[in-house]
Amino acid sequence: QVQLVESGGGLVQAGGSLRLSCTASGGTLSRYLMSWFRQAPGKEREFVAAISRKGRASDYTNSVKGRFTISRDNDKNTVYLQMNSLKFEDTAVYYCAADSIGQHMSVRQSWARVYDYWGQGTQVTVSS
Repeated sequence: QVQLVESGGGLVQAGGSLRLSCTASGGTLSRYLMSWFRQAPGKEREFVAAISRKGRASDYTNSVKGRFTISRDNDKNTVYLQMNSLKFEDTAVYYCAADSIGQHMSVRQSWARVYDYWGQGTQVTVSS
């Protein structure tokens, strides 16, 4: 059983930056394609970014392209989300998720139902 723990959220002004971390225990992170999702109040959980098992490929939702960067350090069992030029509409609870089946970037990574494990989430609040 893999446990995922997110950290790094907080309150930041618009235009600022945050780096989220997701650390895994109870399993080897390199066995999983990893993603970040977010959920704002009153909205459905949405895909943000994904990274392949070895970190050679990544994908982003259009609204964060050029501002967010997903990366991973399998030796540290940790996935990161660097968020720059934050906007008010980025305010949400951010979740990391692990997919044991996915091998390559595809539309499949945007489907929350395919993920085996989820973290508890970390709040990101961007003030305008």
